[in-house]
Amino acid sequence: MIIKILGAAAGGGFPQWNCNCRNCHEARTGNPAFRPRTQSSLAISADGQSWALLNASPDLRQQINATPELSARPQKGLRDSPIKAVVMTNGDVDHIAGLINLREGQAFSIYAANRVMATLEANSVFNVVAHTNAPRISLPLDTPIALTGAGIDLGLTIEAFAVPGKIALYLETEGANFGSRDGDTIGLRIAAPASGKEFFYIPGVAEIDAPLAARIKGASLLFLDGTLFTDDEMVTQGLSHKTGQRMGHISMSGPQGSMAVVEPLAIKRRIYVHINNSNPALEDGSSAARAVESAGWEVGFDGMEVRL
Repeated sequence: MIIKILGAAAGGGFPQWNCNCRNCHEARTGNPAFRPRTQSSLAISADGQSWALLNASPDLRQQINATPELSARPQKGLRDSPIKAVVMTNGDVDHIAGLINLREGQAFSIYAANRVMATLEANSVFNVVAHTNAPRISLPLDTPIALTGAGIDLGLTIEAFAVPGKIALYLETEGANFGSRDGDTIGLRIAAPASGKEFFYIPGVAEIDAPLAARIKGASLLFLDGTLFTDDEMVTQGLSHKTGQRMGHISMSGPQGSMAVVEPLAIKRRIYVHINNSNPALEDGSSAARAVESAGWEVGFDGMEVRL
């Protein structure tokens, strides 16, 4: 199984278009310690020929152009794409807006939980990706299903499961309870039955509670929400009044942070994705990056490839 990080940043990318925080300024001026990253997405394949996307970033066109494996193949005719399926983990803009890049009559399947699928159905702009070409398939929770698209079995199974989180920001209403309901935010277990290999992808999560810890314990590979290093970093940097918990994201550090909570779970390889532009771990060699590495984690970057 081949896994490629198409985009490792959170919403807005890195550097964010309107941000002059230290990280964004250094990335924009070309400091090599601050590698730019596009918005959150992975690509996966069992055979290197047919691919599925895990989330559809607004930067998807740029990501496809930067990834030869996802490019149209001349030997396949005038219209072609190796992308056969798209799976979305929540309704955040940085995970669904890229679907619009996949219009033009190409056949592929769209997978999402019912709550996210309802968001697509309620927004007619997504009809540019016609149902006749791109059927929408609701993901059951806690049930592995075969991943298919354009009449092709991709040789992968996918199991969705609810994780602690919250609804997308643009779906919030004044005075509402921002707690999650099943299907607002999901994690994924991706498996290749032929090889017996599997991994977990959880780009958005508010906490690693006991059921989630039990599920991922002993995993060979985990891609996890790395939005913030500390819960209040956007507040202390003057970038926002919201903490990570208010946004539905666990932090890397602290006693309840992912580094501490995941440590006893014996996960062999751990990679952070969905990293916000404010996160000091984005600076190669920084104290935050060293702390992440000392804890056995890797900070994901665009183009990073993992093979299982």
